[in-house]
Amino acid sequence: MPDLPLTTLLALSLVSLVAGFIDAISGGGGLISLPALMLAGLSPAQALATNKLQALFGKLSSVRYFLKQGLIAPGSLKLPLLLCFGFSALGALAIQLLSSEVLQLWLPWMIVAVALYVLLSPRLGDLDTRQRIPPLLFGLTVVPLLSFYDGFFGPASGSFFAIGFLALLGHNTAKATAHAKLFLLVSNAAALGAFILGGQVAWSVGIAMACGQWIGARYGSQLVHLKGNKLVKPMLLVVSTLLVLKLALLDSGVMPWL
Repeated sequence: MPDLPLTTLLALSLVSLVAGFIDAISGGGGLISLPALMLAGLSPAQALATNKLQALFGKLSSVRYFLKQGLIAPGSLKLPLLLCFGFSALGALAIQLLSSEVLQLWLPWMIVAVALYVLLSPRLGDLDTRQRIPPLLFGLTVVPLLSFYDGFFGPASGSFFAIGFLALLGHNTAKATAHAKLFLLVSNAAALGAFILGGQVAWSVGIAMACGQWIGARYGSQLVHLKGNKLVKPMLLVVSTLLVLKLALLDSGVMPWL
């Protein structure tokens, strides 16, 4: 594990605060935190694992807030949450089977693909909220697929979950975002467990970033509840723009991991 100086840890904590704030509103915070971890010197697998650790605290902060607001009823979601846990762990185990060279080559372009989706996706409030499939079918199909993706890679999985709850189950924006955070909390915990077993977590970095995640997610969640979808699209655009600016540095050698 890299031995990072205090200034780098403080910078990563600030990055995680911004990422937690954005992630609580729209998802996609990993598009900021994951490249930052790789820029700090972590290997792709270490960056993915440590990103799960710090993101876990952001999800916990969001879920705690949404539970207090009565937007989540976890008792009725036992089977989907169990499937979420299992498939996320499988995703985290699967990505550890890939070599570091393969991850080094493909991970940045996976981030690009997700960023393009974030940039081009419709605003949540613009989607039709009519229920299209039964909750049981959603839990048996969409939840395992998104959970595996979250364990395997992760960035923007919050957006994918929120869109699923909104467009397929008919939830409003705040309720869809709240339920997305609950599933991501379970998914992050499962993936983190798999990464811990693989010895991939940089604990000092993850704990330093967890503080920023908790604060950013708390206030981002409050804005979701109070402002609804008014902030979602702007935040998605901010996330995408930041990543595009990072990619623009490719030829200059500022981001050698790309």
